[in-house]
Amino acid sequence: MTLKYASTLLLGALMTLTGITARAEWNDSIRYRAEIGTTIAGGQNNPLWLNANRYGFSSTKRNNLWLRLAAFKDMDEEKPFSWGAGIDMGVAYRFESIFMPQQLYAEVRYRCLDLLVGAKEINDGFVCQDLSSGSLTQGWNARPIPQVRLGVFDYANVWGCKEMFAMKGYIAYGMFTDNWWVKRWANPEYSYALNTLYCSRALYFRFGNARKFPLEGELGIVVDSQFGGKTWNQDGNKTWIKNPTDFKAWVRAMIPLAAGDDNVIGGERYNVEGNFLGNWSMSLKWEDPSGWMVRLYYQHFFEDHSMLFMEYPRHDGLYGVHGRLPKNPFVSEVLYEYLYAKDQSGPVYWDHTDNINYQISGRDEYYDHYIFNGWQHWGQPIANPLFTAPLYNDNHRMYLLSTRIRAHHLGFKGDPTDQLSYRVLLSHTRSWGTYYVPFTDPKSNFSWLAELKYHPKKLKGWEASFSLAADHGSLLGNSFGGMLSIAKTGWF
Repeated sequence: MTLKYASTLLLGALMTLTGITARAEWNDSIRYRAEIGTTIAGGQNNPLWLNANRYGFSSTKRNNLWLRLAAFKDMDEEKPFSWGAGIDMGVAYRFESIFMPQQLYAEVRYRCLDLLVGAKEINDGFVCQDLSSGSLTQGWNARPIPQVRLGVFDYANVWGCKEMFAMKGYIAYGMFTDNWWVKRWANPEYSYALNTLYCSRALYFRFGNARKFPLEGELGIVVDSQFGGKTWNQDGNKTWIKNPTDFKAWVRAMIPLAAGDDNVIGGERYNVEGNFLGNWSMSLKWEDPSGWMVRLYYQHFFEDHSMLFMEYPRHDGLYGVHGRLPKNPFVSEVLYEYLYAKDQSGPVYWDHTDNINYQISGRDEYYDHYIFNGWQHWGQPIANPLFTAPLYNDNHRMYLLSTRIRAHHLGFKGDPTDQLSYRVLLSHTRSWGTYYVPFTDPKSNFSWLAELKYHPKKLKGWEASFSLAADHGSLLGNSFGGMLSIAKTGWF
């Protein structure tokens, strides 16, 4: 997408807000959104659920303010060939940066094959975005990573299976964009990385068809990698070390089953080159024509090979049940999740060497890495936000200091009237820190959110959102605050 076209999209949104509109059919229209909002809080931080799971367009800092303008050309799902584009920009006070280029992308689809170039807000779509605490590796907690992504993004029926078997998947390469923030924020007494490259791939299968029989199953795997760039202060040497970016490094990022060459550092020569992680996802859903729906799901996290093939079948993972009720004015959906990540393949680790050719795969240190900045972007985990973000670290270390956790999460929502909707999130987390940096005493935290949205019929496209939230405990501290935002959406 050219700068000229992006400017046209943004200008069109501004014209629409000032009353200059044009009529068009939906498939040929440009969708716009404008939003202004503020968060006011007291205590140590902005409460967790006023900051988390907002694609990184948020802040852990109290008392912030933002303005956001966006315009999108959506793809036409009914045509065999279609294209889309989007631009989403913001300015903010007391965020990690003043200027927030949130989304800028172009995409094209031919039948079921998709190509995306740029930064777009996406997630794995496995858990409910409104109510879940978040997916384990491809959620909606961190800012989008610019990438080139190719694949089948939406489920496509497999020929000859009578619409009872469908697949989707993708391959993507990209680059982290938080160099400016890392250089300004990271403590040089610890390691940190710049110019880190990104690789992701996924494959999902769906069994069944709710239109023919109410039971559906889903099984998928997401594999992510960090590689390339350069690392500061590796092993306390206070020097820059360049990580491999040759063709072999790109291949190993795609197929992380082999160790690196002699030009890599540390355990990368014996284990896997780069930071390699991901998750298995599986679910069963019963959706009755009367309106009832119950879905059971499980996500299994893996770091390197030790849990990829269920070598240590312990009970780490995200367990969830999600239910939808027939239409009523009180509660429309309810979700409960149990997140356990305390084991991490056990407390003992030994990576085989030339002298002792034996391996014990433990101490997985979920999301953290000794060469890269860990599985985070702009200080927010690219994962479930109950794993505490590096932004909370007083010592400014690029490290998730709270990954050995046990958590309970409850969410429910409803639509009391045609103009009002609400949702409530309740989360309790108990943390033991990490194996390498354990807490002297376990820390706990209780976080909650109550959100109300008003979308008046007489003011089409307008929406006001008001939220109250709080944190209580020793993990994130005690905080209480509110968020108010006003948004206008429409077409021109």
